[in-house]
Amino acid sequence: MSSEHTPLLDPEVCGLSVGLAVCGMGPETAPAPGPDPGPDSPDVPKKESRKLNTFFGVMVPTILSMFSIVLFLRSGFVVGHAGLLQGLLMLVVAYTIISLTILSICAISTNGAIKGGGAYYMISRSLGPEFGGSIGLMFFLAKVCACGVYVLGLVEAILDVFGVDPELSAPGVRALPVGYWYTVLYSSVVLLLCLVVCLVGAHIYARTAFIILLVVNVTLLSIVISPLAVKPRDWVISRPGPGNLTSRYNVSYTGFNATTLRSNLGPGYSLDYSTNTVTSFATVFAVMFTSCTGIMAGANMSGELKTPSVSIPKGTISAVLYTFIVYVILFLLVSSTCERALLIQDYGFLKQINIWPPFVIIGIYCASLSAAMSSMIGASRILHALALDELFGLPLAPAAIKSSSGNPWMAVVYTWALAQCVVFAGQLNAVAGLVTVFYLLAYAAVDLACLALEWASAPNFRPTFQVFSWHTCLLGIMSCLVMMFVINPAYSSASIIILLLLLLFLHYRAPTSSWGYISQALIFHQVRKYLLMLDVRKDHVKFWRPQVLLMVANPRSSCQLILFVNQLKKGGLFVLGHVQLGDLDTLPSDPVQQQYNFWLSLVDKLGVKAFVDLTLSLSVRQGTQHLLRITGLGGMKPNTLVLGFYDSCCPEDYFLQDAAFCHSATGSGDAESCNFGVDLPSLQAHFPPVRHVESHRWLSPQEYVGIISDAIKMNKNVCLGRYFFQLEGEGKDSKVDGAERTIDVWPLNLLQPSGGDRVDVCSLFLLQMACVLNMSTRWRHARMRIFLNVETESDEQGWAVDEETFRDLLRKLRIRATIKIVSWDSAVRCCREGAGDNPGGGDGLVAGGGRGEEHAEKEGSEATARVLPEEFLSAVNLLLVQHSSQAAVRFLYLPRPPAPPSQSQRYLAQLEALTQGLGPTLLIHGVTPVTCTDL
Repeated sequence: MSSEHTPLLDPEVCGLSVGLAVCGMGPETAPAPGPDPGPDSPDVPKKESRKLNTFFGVMVPTILSMFSIVLFLRSGFVVGHAGLLQGLLMLVVAYTIISLTILSICAISTNGAIKGGGAYYMISRSLGPEFGGSIGLMFFLAKVCACGVYVLGLVEAILDVFGVDPELSAPGVRALPVGYWYTVLYSSVVLLLCLVVCLVGAHIYARTAFIILLVVNVTLLSIVISPLAVKPRDWVISRPGPGNLTSRYNVSYTGFNATTLRSNLGPGYSLDYSTNTVTSFATVFAVMFTSCTGIMAGANMSGELKTPSVSIPKGTISAVLYTFIVYVILFLLVSSTCERALLIQDYGFLKQINIWPPFVIIGIYCASLSAAMSSMIGASRILHALALDELFGLPLAPAAIKSSSGNPWMAVVYTWALAQCVVFAGQLNAVAGLVTVFYLLAYAAVDLACLALEWASAPNFRPTFQVFSWHTCLLGIMSCLVMMFVINPAYSSASIIILLLLLLFLHYRAPTSSWGYISQALIFHQVRKYLLMLDVRKDHVKFWRPQVLLMVANPRSSCQLILFVNQLKKGGLFVLGHVQLGDLDTLPSDPVQQQYNFWLSLVDKLGVKAFVDLTLSLSVRQGTQHLLRITGLGGMKPNTLVLGFYDSCCPEDYFLQDAAFCHSATGSGDAESCNFGVDLPSLQAHFPPVRHVESHRWLSPQEYVGIISDAIKMNKNVCLGRYFFQLEGEGKDSKVDGAERTIDVWPLNLLQPSGGDRVDVCSLFLLQMACVLNMSTRWRHARMRIFLNVETESDEQGWAVDEETFRDLLRKLRIRATIKIVSWDSAVRCCREGAGDNPGGGDGLVAGGGRGEEHAEKEGSEATARVLPEEFLSAVNLLLVQHSSQAAVRFLYLPRPPAPPSQSQRYLAQLEALTQGLGPTLLIHGVTPVTCTDL
């Protein structure tokens, strides 16, 4: 656990190469070196591996990825089919979407140290492992598909120059045979070349990428000046048509011409000769958008950047502005100089109109090859980060392997193998839609991460990049989702379904992380607002529900009661309370704080929906008072206290019976990565063994009864649970549906044989609790029986009237139950005979115990435990055993405890005699109205 002396900043985590001073620590304040986390640590990259600056690490790969094959091979395709106006519209829409995403990337990347994994690292550390892992895998697949697209584009350019053309009688340099399988073969060779370069390392690529960028810029310059030097010309293009026919097209290069520009302004969607399908706005936009999928090329190199939080925003924005200007100039250039037929029928037309055609050929080859290698390197870094985080287990485990220089060569091999599968598509345009959808989904996830951080209002979210808001994030998400479905509804729906399946898989499989969960911050933010809206002054009896504080001394002997109360809460608050005896003045630190993780792990093991509240006090009674007063918040505070029964029964150890507590925890992860550092052996060792018969009791009878009295004084309902260790079928894996179960309710005070109201507030509360249990999942099909104890010999007509009145009450309360009339004349006679022999006796346990609550409150301070004959208690117990021995659980009326502490022992003895040998029994004393007959 961290303390005020724990260093908060790791110089390596800062990602800066200028030393500790940059992190705000000089040599004299630097923390002592800790244990080496190892070269394979997911969160501690080697300091010497960070060598790239903004230009080489971000701008160069981003520009090359955004140019790729679209710049030279698909600019004419976009303008030819969509026209200049729609082409520029597509460009503006695409760059608007990526600009909104760039704002989110810049905000996240300047909010803390960025490590290896790029977009995956940003999303996972912002949204948590479920979103991070699923989106990271989708983004990895997008990069893999993009790598395949760039390779296919490169092969298309190669075959356009060196492929055999049947229309030419003299083959010349056209020596490469063409066809589907030849395309796959050539693509595989190119991919193998990319694999070799990427296995050498990202630094080699970064240095060669600068040379490639120079070549591409020289090519662009030649394209811009060519219309000034190349004269207009016409030629014929041959394309295979339907069947064995060949179609020929007369195409023209006009140079700068106003007529050509006007003819190219509007759209002219027609047949795409590479896929033999008719184009549309969506299909052309999908191809064009592949030029915008490189905005994270620099972010994916975050593990190699010296200062990622500085380089990523600056380099990405500069690269996007540069590429946008280049694309606008190129669109204007080709629409002003080339007729539409040339743009549509020849994707490689730029080399035909260049002052020196090899310029364009070299530019195409360099841009395509560098984009393919950039995608392969970026994808491998994402996969390597996924493997290090162990989110997908064994299938990705080999991808965590690195070379001695830090290059994740196994992740590169994985990426190469999957990209090899992509090239079997055979055509660039056939895969472009899938690539675009995957990228748009990843961009939407980045915007979602930034939006969640902004909405959570976390104090630690204070990025140095301020040019963003939740409006830009939300607009970015909506834009990405809308364009996904515009491009290809089928791919979009499938990708979202895959994403949801990955989310579910990671939710149940992923180990607990220490990254922080944005969901927790959002939940806190919303719950706080709703708690303020939950006004206790607006409570109404119609919407009452149990809000339970269950006091637990040792969960080893209380797990069945915990599970039962979990069924009894009916969507209300459920809190496990525990009092640690001690005085904070005599202790160096609070011992309670270290216990919360163990109790929360217990809650996870049992599968109950409960909170945990622990306190330190000099006595259990005083600690329970504290918890009753301070547990909960606003309108969510306990209204019912549940205690285990106080008797001399030797408890059983639940941990020795449940398989979940007997078997050792499995899994390759260590304890720190599973269940917040609490493994099963630690959990078992934390809670002491169950109490033996001879063991010292920390709680006296007077203190126990005092807790009950305190709760009633604080207007809390009280429940005492006995024999719940005998209850079965309450575990989270239980298949019990309650069809064979019976719930028995004795709503009248069995310890007051005469006098008083037949039904009071306590009786109604007891009926309500039984009804709540009958509505829970595992008790829904259980039968409820209500027993009315009457004196048939003394007043036959009176008890019949009482029975009819009670039936009418149940109808008004909508409680479906079977009413059983039980004669207890013999028990009453025993009580009266014992009272005649004992002058101090009486006809009830507590003064006012069976009367209305108002009268009980008035006499509560003077309540005394009267002497009840043992024969009466035995007779009532026998009555209960005869009629309720087969019930799964029993609800009994709990009388108000006596005021004098000296009578606490007698009070508990009478309750013990009453419930002796019954099985799971809940004694209930209710003080609040809980039922309503109105609509």
